[in-house]
Amino acid sequence: MAEEPPKKKLKSVDLITKIENDRKNVADSVMDFQFNKKRVKLLKKSNEINDCKGILYWMCRDARVQDNWAFLFAQRTAIKNKVPLHICFCILPKFLNSTMRHYKFLLHGLKEIEKECTDLNINFHLLDGEPSSVVPSFVKKYHMGAVITDFFPLKLPMGWVNDVMDKLPDDVPMCQVDAHNIVPCWLASDKLEYAARTIRPKITSKLKEYLTSFPPVTKHEYSTKQSFPKNDWDNALKNVKVDKTVKEVTWAKPGYTGGILQLDSFIKNRLREYHSKRNDPVTDAVSHLSPWFHFGMISVQRCILEVMEYKKTMERSTEVFMEEAIIRRELSDNFCFYNENYDSMKGAYEWAIETLNKHRNDKREYLYNLNELENSLTHDDLWNAAQNQLVQEGKMHGFLRMYWAKKILEWSPTPEEALEWALLLNDKYSLDGNDPNGYVGCMWSICGIHDQGFTERDIFGKIRFMNYNGCKRKFDVKAFVAKWSKKKKQKLFK
Repeated sequence: MAEEPPKKKLKSVDLITKIENDRKNVADSVMDFQFNKKRVKLLKKSNEINDCKGILYWMCRDARVQDNWAFLFAQRTAIKNKVPLHICFCILPKFLNSTMRHYKFLLHGLKEIEKECTDLNINFHLLDGEPSSVVPSFVKKYHMGAVITDFFPLKLPMGWVNDVMDKLPDDVPMCQVDAHNIVPCWLASDKLEYAARTIRPKITSKLKEYLTSFPPVTKHEYSTKQSFPKNDWDNALKNVKVDKTVKEVTWAKPGYTGGILQLDSFIKNRLREYHSKRNDPVTDAVSHLSPWFHFGMISVQRCILEVMEYKKTMERSTEVFMEEAIIRRELSDNFCFYNENYDSMKGAYEWAIETLNKHRNDKREYLYNLNELENSLTHDDLWNAAQNQLVQEGKMHGFLRMYWAKKILEWSPTPEEALEWALLLNDKYSLDGNDPNGYVGCMWSICGIHDQGFTERDIFGKIRFMNYNGCKRKFDVKAFVAKWSKKKKQKLFK
């Protein structure tokens, strides 16, 4: 049944103030809240936290203060031990295929965190270097009694966690909190899930327990007496060794405040049509929240709580948004956590590997190299327009990202090169790149992950096929191409 149109325009709401009041109504502080300790994984045991000068939250994936279970657990631990609370974030010389576009977006958000921490009497430290060395060094130098960190299922950050754990003093425990997913990844499932249909009942059965409101991070009553170097924001990126030619985007305001404003805009202006028009690249009916989700600047759980308030009037859109933001997104974390080959053809299902191998020598009508793809030099005006949008805006419409990746498979010499190039281009330009969702999106498009076999055809084998004519039936291709036909010159991959 079609949803009835609104009788009147939705009233404007100061969403930031509303959310602050919601937290206050939940509890006065995290100490007055029944914290679900199942969210916490003890990585390194210790009999008890010994005499120390603070508790350290090593912030990595979830760059925000409020609506952050890891931050809340760290404050709870510090209050229990009557010590100051310290937050650190490591500026890495390089992170996967991130560029200066990603680093500057992140840095602007971290500045907002420092200000909020100062107001809350919490110490924020910008550390320069690899976590494996700078975090244990900070713990030892300043006598931290415990380390709490985020959950990030990619191989590189999981390696950092293991290295930090090994280098900590024997009497310093270390915990991990999944503040990114609603149901902690290791509790949602204890194995690699085949598809959304297999993980969906496992997650939905646990939502009642985990999809709860947040208490506030409050002003910390224990002040530090130690002296620390002042955060040098002007030189924070001087040691970063990444591509500096990819420019910042102007449409997305970094940080928690920017994320909440985008959520507010989505609810007021686009949520109603989300279920019916989200796959139309010409109609603006998507959330645009993925950059803030990726950097952890806004909590997915908070977004779900706010959207759910409109379930009575926009039921179908609410359900579809929850499916995308919870089931599909957490399925991506499951894939990366339980499959170390999440970025390789080796991580595909046997049927997909078999069918791609069978057709790897099929004749390609068009063949392009990475530089030609990056500079939108294909015969396909729709594909070129999608690539231009990615380069210029740091995002690509979700439906077109599937078409975009599948065409890379069709036009590349091998499936392996297609996957490598799709990941490189996505991670270099997209603000939500270098993320489980990106890996799974490319693996779905090129290697059939979380999908099924279709009618066999050249090059694709049984991998799902998409073509230009199919796009023409779904949306106004000419309008999209007209909007994104121009491109700006960017530095090529070497």
